[in-house]
Amino acid sequence: MKKLALSTFIFIATLFTMVGCIKQNDLTFKGLQVEFDAASWNARGAGVTWPVLSRVPPYGMPVAATDPLITRASGTIRFRVNLIGAQQATAQTINYSVVAASTTAVSGTHFTIPGTITIPANSSFGEAVINVLNPGVSSTTPVNLVLEVTGNSTIKAATELNKIGLVISQN
Repeated sequence: MKKLALSTFIFIATLFTMVGCIKQNDLTFKGLQVEFDAASWNARGAGVTWPVLSRVPPYGMPVAATDPLITRASGTIRFRVNLIGAQQATAQTINYSVVAASTTAVSGTHFTIPGTITIPANSSFGEAVINVLNPGVSSTTPVNLVLEVTGNSTIKAATELNKIGLVISQN
């Protein structure tokens, strides 16, 4: 009987020593950021910190071999921009620009961009528009265009997902 009581005591003592309480910390992001949707779904390019795309990715998915190529005949291309954080009661104008040091495409010859994105009120998404132009001369050398979303006075750009690179085929 003493062995059973001692075994029971050891079993119960072991249970109490192996169980602990951990304070539950609910972490909620309270800031506001914007990112390129394509940057969150596609792998980074070789030697750069952003994806380099030669095809137009669908929203919320990585680029696939069946997606349309980006060529000088592509016309208008739209890339989704995600709002990270609470939706806003008023429409937000978000800025984006060309990263000149990494771009070989010429504005007005190979592309134009409006430079602003509108995220409608009570929405989490906007669209960056790139108008791909046909310069008229065929070439086997593609041009590169790197875009960066920069945010506005109240919404900052996400650190790692704020750039995308595009390879525009010229043939």
